[in-house]
Amino acid sequence: FNEEESKLYFASLAQANEELQSLLHVENINKVQILALLTRLRQLCCEPRMVYENIMNVSSKLKSAIDIISNASQNKQQVLLFSTFRQSLDYIAKELELNGISYGMLTGSTNKEKRRELVEAFQNNEFSVFLISLKAGGTGLNLTNAELVIHFDPWWNLSVEDQATDRAHRIGQKNIVEVIKLIAKDTIEEKILLLQNDKKELINDVITGELKDGNIVNKLKSNEILSLFL
Repeated sequence: FNEEESKLYFASLAQANEELQSLLHVENINKVQILALLTRLRQLCCEPRMVYENIMNVSSKLKSAIDIISNASQNKQQVLLFSTFRQSLDYIAKELELNGISYGMLTGSTNKEKRRELVEAFQNNEFSVFLISLKAGGTGLNLTNAELVIHFDPWWNLSVEDQATDRAHRIGQKNIVEVIKLIAKDTIEEKILLLQNDKKELINDVITGELKDGNIVNKLKSNEILSLFL
């Protein structure tokens, strides 16, 4: 975070803590409201413009991603970038255009024919960066042209991230693939990494296939939920 981002995040964290304290004292905890608080904090880590309309500057994390991608582009490396937020992909796409870096984008709204065309184009070096929604790109893609995988933000279930990374590790892969995870220091994102490790068994028991945020939140104890906001 730069100074302004830090102020925004920790002010939102303080507000979230106040709301959380009242929610946890209710007999039937409203996990939907808790999920909304968590999502807001996650968005602030990625790109504050997703939360605040009056912000004009590009986020520190997005700048870091563009720096990494630019270096890869100079080295003729092709990149896969995954995010759980469609809005993040849109902001990244705009910065790639400004930097003259070619890209394709695959989201949940991409139809099967367009999906096939995008995969073929990437495999044929027709664009450098493939921006992919994590849920849309977790399975069924063979992207062996990639040499760098970037996870723009962490997801609750590590196995879903791994499935996405594995799009570059298919049969026929000849490149060494580097994987980078962009994590905002001292934030909810670091807590998610800890949760990924601590709750591996829980996650595997609860989820088969696609993970939804609510599934994890519903299985957490009050003190575990509280720890995410500390």
